[in-house]
Amino acid sequence: LDRMARKVHYAWVVAGVTFLVLLITAGIRATPGVLMVPLESEFGWNRALISAAVAINIALFGLIGPFAAAVMDRYGLRRVVLAALALLTVSVGLTTRMQHEWQLLLLWGVLVGSGTGVTSMVLAAVIATRWFDERRGLVLGALSAANATGQLVFLPVLARQIERYGWRNAALIVAVAAAVVFAIVAVFMRDRPEDLGLTRYGSKPSAAVPVPPLAPVAALRYASRSRAFWLLAGTFFI
Repeated sequence: LDRMARKVHYAWVVAGVTFLVLLITAGIRATPGVLMVPLESEFGWNRALISAAVAINIALFGLIGPFAAAVMDRYGLRRVVLAALALLTVSVGLTTRMQHEWQLLLLWGVLVGSGTGVTSMVLAAVIATRWFDERRGLVLGALSAANATGQLVFLPVLARQIERYGWRNAALIVAVAAAVVFAIVAVFMRDRPEDLGLTRYGSKPSAAVPVPPLAPVAALRYASRSRAFWLLAGTFFI
C-alpha cells in the first residue's frame, strides 16, 4: 500500500473502489424490474405484491441514506460498507430459494433496501469529502454517474440471462458480483487518508480545518431551510 501510495495518491484507489460499490449496488437495486414477469409466471404473484417489495426497497433506500454518514463516522466507513455488501450478497442469494410472498418482501424489500441505502449517494459524498480537497467535484460527479451506469450495465445482461437460463441464474450473478466487490473493499478500502499517513488529495498546509459533520437530524433541519433542498426532495419523491 505504501508503494502504491507513492506512485498514485491512494485517494484515487478509494474512489475507484467506491465506483465499483455504487455500480454494483445500483444494478442490484434495479434487478427487481427484470424479475417481475418471471416471478409472476412461476409463483402466480400479482404485480401489486412485487411492486410493494420494490416500494419498500426504494423507501428504505431513501430513508437510510441521511443516517448512513453518521453510522460510518461511528463504526468506520470500511466496516459499514462491508456489512452492507455482505447483507446484499446473502439477501440476493437467498432469493433463489424463496417460495412465499413474505420472503420476497423481506429479502428484496427490507434487506436489499437497507443494504443499498447504506451504499447510496451519501457514500459518494463521504468519500469525496474525506479523501479530496482538489478534484472533489469531478470525483463526486463520477461516483454519481455510477448509479446510472450500474443499471445500464446490469439490466441488459440480466434480461438475457433470464431469457436463456431463468431468473435464479440472474440472481446468482448479482450475488456473486456483490461478493467480488466485498473482497475488493476488504483489501483496498480505507476509512481515512490518515490511516496510511497521507493527507487529502490536493490538500494544502494553509487549508482551513474541516468543520465536524452535523448529526443527521440537525443536518436535515439545517438543510430544510434551503429552497434548493425542497426542490431536490420533491423531484426525488416523485
